[in-house]
This record gives sequence, C-alpha cells and structure tokens, in this order.
Amino acid sequence: MSGEGAPELRVENVGDLRVAVVAALWHQTVMDGLVAGARRALEEAEVRDALVLRVPGSFELPVAAARLARAGYDAVVALGVVVRGETPHFDYVCQAATDGLTRVTVDTGVPVGFGVLTCDDEEQALARAGLPGSKEDKGYEATQAALATVVALRDSYA
Repeated sequence: MSGEGAPELRVENVGDLRVAVVAALWHQTVMDGLVAGARRALEEAEVRDALVLRVPGSFELPVAAARLARAGYDAVVALGVVVRGETPHFDYVCQAATDGLTRVTVDTGVPVGFGVLTCDDEEQALARAGLPGSKEDKGYEATQAALATVVALRDSYA
C-alpha cells in the first residue's frame, strides 16, 4: 500500500495562514472526497482563511497554483485525479501536472501539497479519495504536508 511508512504529521499554530486549495473537476466522486479531506485538515488546523478554487482538470492545476502562490497564499494544495486510459494522454497529463506543480513550489517558495492521484483505474482512485471505505485520504494528507512544510520553513527562520 502506498501509505505505508507515512510520517505522522502534527500541525499546530497555523490559524493565521492563508491557504488555497485548487481542485480539478474531473471524476467528481473522487474529487469530492479529496476536497472534503482537505477541508477537514484545514478545519483541524484551525485555518481561518482558506479558498477552494475549482479548475477543469489536473492539467490546469499548475497555472492556478502559480497564480495563487503569487497572490500571497502561504500554501497551496493541488488536488486532482488522472485515470489511465487507452492512449498516452495519461502520461502527458501526469507529467505536466507533476512538473508544473514542482516548478510552482520551487519558483515561488510557496509550499504546494501534491494531492494528484495517478491511478490505473477508478477503483484505485476511490481507495485513495478519503471516502467511506477508502484506505487512504490523499486530500487530507496533501493538506497536512503543505501546512507542515510552511511550519518547518517558518520555524527555521524564526
């Protein structure tokens, strides 16, 4: 299972952060679970200033994340799902989303939580979406990772 060995993150004293969640619209059931997980992580961390922005698909996540990072958000969480099909489209979208989001975080210095599921089938996506019966909650995990990175960076410069 991909969640094996994951760190247990504790995120505290982040109520003052501005956090944006940018989420794709494709695969609505899976995406609803990912967004709910992100919202739950933000609520638990007592983040008061959070924006959820929906974009058409995972390919559009980097441009939205870049705009939000440059708009002064302390962290951005990118959520999407790409399910393998019969053409190379899967590979291109996965690579573009990954490279684009990496570039956003490195170029801006704003942590980006990577919650883009890249799955062979719908069953794998549902297992990671944080829905009842899911094995993992990648929306929650990506949000916690982004918040924990902000804290680590902030505390290292205190």
